[in-house]
Parts: sequence; structure tokens; C-alpha cells
Amino acid sequence: MTNQTAVTRQAIKPVPITAALIIGAFVAILNETFLNIALPDLMKAFHIPATAVQWLATAYMLVIGILMPTTALITGWFTTRQTFLGAMLLFLIGTIICGFSPNFAFLLIGRVIQACGSGLLLPVMMNTILLIFPPEKRGGAMGLIGLVIMFAPAIGPTLSGLILSTFSWRWLFFLVIPLAAAAIVFAFYYLKNVSEVTKPKVEVPSIVLSTIGFGGIVYGLGSGGGSGAALVFLIAGAISLMLFVWRQLTIEEPILNLRVFKYSIFSLAMIILIMVMMTLFSTMIILPIYLQNVLFLTSFGAGLILLPGGLMNGLLSPVMGRLFDRLGPRWLAVPGLLMISLSIGLFSRISTSEGSLYMIILYSLLLIGMSMVMMPVSTTGLNQLPKSLYAHGTAVMNTLQQVSGGIGTALFVGIMASGEKAYLNQSATPKAPDQLLNALVSGMRQAFTVALIFALASLVLSFFLRRVLDRTQEETG
Repeated sequence: MTNQTAVTRQAIKPVPITAALIIGAFVAILNETFLNIALPDLMKAFHIPATAVQWLATAYMLVIGILMPTTALITGWFTTRQTFLGAMLLFLIGTIICGFSPNFAFLLIGRVIQACGSGLLLPVMMNTILLIFPPEKRGGAMGLIGLVIMFAPAIGPTLSGLILSTFSWRWLFFLVIPLAAAAIVFAFYYLKNVSEVTKPKVEVPSIVLSTIGFGGIVYGLGSGGGSGAALVFLIAGAISLMLFVWRQLTIEEPILNLRVFKYSIFSLAMIILIMVMMTLFSTMIILPIYLQNVLFLTSFGAGLILLPGGLMNGLLSPVMGRLFDRLGPRWLAVPGLLMISLSIGLFSRISTSEGSLYMIILYSLLLIGMSMVMMPVSTTGLNQLPKSLYAHGTAVMNTLQQVSGGIGTALFVGIMASGEKAYLNQSATPKAPDQLLNALVSGMRQAFTVALIFALASLVLSFFLRRVLDRTQEETG
């Protein structure tokens, strides 16, 4: 498409366009954590072990991680409306399949189709925001996106627990169907084309290498990382990823332009975001296990513990976006990462008898810190890029965030399981109930201790962040 089929700058109305994007993305991103608290119910419903049911979460992030590198290519071939409506339709179809699944295999297939839709939504949303808002107003707009990215998965466990207290797990999908359908209707009427279709070359070898690379690493770690098969996937993934990077740097039209890393602030922002996302996703998996299996809370009770933090995170994200426009990144990221480090440090000292109020405070502290870090750091990195690299910058950012979330989940759950096993191996009565609880808490402490190292490393790097000038008129060179 040329500028003739795109909406002109004067005709663009940012508010309805942003609203259409946010409504659809909120519904889709909610599903990243929607099933976390429901996993025990699904194990009973389908008579499957934890090693099988965890793939509902891992496969979701795996598919998004595989799809993300191709989003710059997809957005170059299809208009904003086509990409967004197509993604929402895929998500709706996947949700319907999940709700009516007769067995676990169908449920997993439905989750994969959901992920295909979700994987396209976030890059479209972020790239559109970069195109319709000038740099001096992006902080507020990105703050609204922060409300979606952080608020939706944060309240997912609470909504899930509330639904499960009254209905079966199928209603986790039945209730999403009308929301997804409404998002499609709203976007059909209000979402306009703001991007330009350039029809870039379809680079099949790059797509194959990125699929094997990102998919192999996440699958290998999600399979346990210790078996021979898992090691093969990890090695194949690492080799494919290196070949993918080499090819992107040597071909004329890469599907993922890694030259975005020539910009130092963008690279710094990516490193910080990767470590923060690993910490966040691992906490959102481990904490519900702690609340239900150690403190013996119901799924609804565990969801209520997580609710205040999710609400505060969602409410503060737009505020932090506006503060970013005024103060720049460092004045938000540094105190935010201090709060994250303090929260994770205290989580690393949890016992078998923590009070509910204490857990609410720690989790709220973590998510308030996240609201001060995620959007300011993301916007700072993207602002340094020239306009011609926006689509590739958002694709790189979202790819690394999803893959790091999958890797973080697998890594920290693996550390937790390893610590639990080590504790029981040293116990004189490893099958005693109190020893099993102590072992689980010991594993969690080890996982949070490693997460604390990531948080502190991010804190150190945040001191090097700085506000960048408008690069939208520059060429990539």
C-alpha cells in the first residue's frame, strides 16, 4: 500500500484507534496468566500430571516467541486493519476450541491458535502508537499500553479464581468469547489504516531458522532441560539462533532487522527488559503455587491476594507514562527497580507461615515497581530508533520479552524443583508432610534468590538510561 490507501496524518484520530487496539489486546493478553490458578482443576478434569498441564502456559509463550520475529514481515504485507482483525479472529477461534475441548489435546490446540492471534496483536498495537503519536506524547500513550500489558495478566489469576469458585474451567473461555467478538466489531468500525504496505520479500530460510531457534530453546527448557531430548532441542535451538542472527545481518531484506542494536539506548533497554520479564513471569507462576500448596488458600483466595497489586499496577501505568514525558526514564526506572529488588529479596526469605497481608504488600510492591519500569524503559529504547525501524524495533522487543518470559518460567521453576529435590535428599523423613512443605519453600527461596540477582543487575544498568532525541527523520544507513 502507498500513502493513497493509508489514512493521512490530518485524518488520523488517535483516541478511537488507540481504544480499538487496547480493547482487543486486553482480552488477548489476559490469557497469558488466566489459566495459572486453574491448572490444578485441569489436571483433575483430564487426569494428567503437572508436567503435561504446564504446556498450556509454556506452549502459549512458545508460539508467541516463534511468531514474533515474523511480525515486521506480516505488518509489511497487510494493513493495520487486516492484521488486527485477522489476529482477533484467530484468537476468537482458539478460544471457542478451548471452551468446547473434549480432551486435553484439543485444549492445547486451542491455546496454540489463541497464541497465534495474541502474537500479532502487541506488535501491531505498539507500532501503531509510534506512528500516530509524536515522541513528546508517546509516554502517555505507552502508559495506556502498559495498563494492558501489565494490568491484564496481573488480574488474570483473580478473575480466574472468582470464576472457578462458581463455574467449571470451561467458563474461563466461554466468558471471553463475547468480549473477543465485541473487540472485533469495535475495531471493524473504528480502527483505521495508519501503516504502509511495502510487501517485503518473504525470507523462508530466516523464518525456518527463527522457528527452530526460539522454539528449540523455549521447548528444551520447558521440557526440563536435563533429559537427552531436551538437550538436543537446546543445542539445535542455539545453533539455529546463531545462524538466524548471521543471516539477518548479511541479507538485504531481513525479517527481523537486528541493526536496531546499533542504537545503544535501545540495546540497554532490551537487556533491562529481558531480565525484568524473566523475573516477572517466574514470580507469577511460582507465587500461585506458594499460595495454594503452602498456605493452602483456595483458588479464589489466592486470586484475591494478587488482586491489589494488579489493580495498582494497572492504575499507575498511565500515570507513569505521563511522568515519563516530564521526567525521562531514569527518575522512574531506578526507584522502580529498587522496589522490585526489595520485593524479590523479601520473597527469597519466605517461610511456610506468612500472613496474607504480608504477601499482598510484597506483591503490590513488585507490581508498582514494574509499572515504573516497563513502559518508560520500552519507550526510551524505541524513541531512539528512526521511523523506518519502528516495526523491527517493536518486533525485536516483543520477541525478546516473550521468549525471555518463557525461558524465565522454565528456568526458575527448574531451580525451584531442583532445590526442592535437594532438600528432600538430605531429609531423614522425606515423605513427612512438614518436610514436603519445607522442601517446596526451600526451592522457591532458591528461585527467588536467583531472580534477585537479575533484578539487581537491571538496577545497575538503569543508571545508564537517558532521554533520547527524536530520531523519526533519520535514515537507518
